[in-house]
Amino acid sequence: MKALISNDDGITASGILASKKAVEDLCQTYVVAPETQQSGIGHALTLYEPLRVNEHILKDGSIGYGVGGTPTDAVTIALFEIMDEKPDIMISGINTGFNLGQAELTTSGTLGAAIEAASFGIPTIAISKEVTRDDIKFENGHVEIDFEFSQKMLNKLAKIVLKKGLPEGIDLLNVNIPENPSDEEFEVVKLGKRMYTPVIEKRLDPRNKPYYWIGGEPYEFDEPGSDGYELKKMQKTTITPLKIDLTSDMSLLKKWLR
Repeated sequence: MKALISNDDGITASGILASKKAVEDLCQTYVVAPETQQSGIGHALTLYEPLRVNEHILKDGSIGYGVGGTPTDAVTIALFEIMDEKPDIMISGINTGFNLGQAELTTSGTLGAAIEAASFGIPTIAISKEVTRDDIKFENGHVEIDFEFSQKMLNKLAKIVLKKGLPEGIDLLNVNIPENPSDEEFEVVKLGKRMYTPVIEKRLDPRNKPYYWIGGEPYEFDEPGSDGYELKKMQKTTITPLKIDLTSDMSLLKKWLR
């Protein structure tokens, strides 16, 4: 069995190596990711610039491939150039920072990579974790992040996916690991409304012309059963089944058009 592993944090991010470690006892792994940080790029595809691919020696001594483009580019290059056959599973992450809610999922590069793989019928897991100070440690002069629990949960889920595949009608799974997990189970949840309330900061440059920074304030998760509520308030590892088909109620539209 073979696994494709990608992300939006870049080929040198520690989370992608954590994903590799989580499943390398289950299948042969291929690590192909953007050359640089691509958070917030969504499902963008590079069409008007050439793409270059560079080999990288990962921290565990294995070979990974950095693609000079978006997460979607990386998955496309992996599937149609680097790998000789379709993988049995695709994993996007482990992302540093949550991917929650309806509004943010379409802007997430982590989900962009996952959606691209899932569109080809590959069982796919997108996995994210909020990194806290307690997760960060220094080893031999380098910053290391503790992904031990995330790896354990990813290994557990990947075993199920490799054995059963995904249920019909589900294209991919969006998983979020809480800061202080209350147990080692998955809480099946729906998407909340959003993760942030947009905040626009206006500034003036030295020539007194305005420019803007887009940021956000944390959204209040107050809906039990939604991803943000169960993750943040109940400290559950959440899992949300997603499908690519965004088609809504066609009969409703037909009635509306009359």
